[in-house]
Amino acid sequence: MIELDARRLMCPMPVIKTQNIIKTLLPGDNVRVTCTDPGVMQDIPAWCRINGHTVLKTEEIDHEFILTIEVGND
Repeated sequence: MIELDARRLMCPMPVIKTQNIIKTLLPGDNVRVTCTDPGVMQDIPAWCRINGHTVLKTEEIDHEFILTIEVGND
């Protein structure tokens, strides 16, 4: 599992950082993105739907938003 720290970044940077790391991965790989901007809970899943990736899990722990994404065949 690849870990992406997008804490203290505001929209659209968490989505851009997620996009950039996913470009380096293979279909079926997983990436866990940790953010502090609550907007990512809508923005990243929307980006994943458009680009063929799957959000496997979303969590909120201690004011951090964590999304686990499976890379699709974009």
